[in-house]
Amino acid sequence: MATILVVDDELMLCDLLRIELSTFGHEVVTASNGREGVALFAHRKPDLTLLDLHMPDMNGIEVLTRIRELDPQASVIVLTGGGTDELENQARELGVHEFLRKGLSLAILVRALGKAMQSPGQA
Repeated sequence: MATILVVDDELMLCDLLRIELSTFGHEVVTASNGREGVALFAHRKPDLTLLDLHMPDMNGIEVLTRIRELDPQASVIVLTGGGTDELENQARELGVHEFLRKGLSLAILVRALGKAMQSPGQA
């Protein structure tokens, strides 16, 4: 189906998403930090990226900015545990499809993924 890149410093969440999304036929690649995420994005050119905002070394807004430089139409969903209104506004200005909070159900995430993959990038 689709190649999905998960960029999150929570390794257990990366593993969980890889396992769960693979059951829907997706190929899921993971990065545990922003720099690795940007490198994997450039190399793999995923159909969709799930991106955390709070990571050491390079935060999600910096990663999103680099992704936009590489592909202005890339499909990106922010999945974060603690985003402020300011961060959400920054992410939306950079064209994310969705801004989701961690702890949501898998069904909601799968719906958001489907919606993002059906529409072109929003940047």
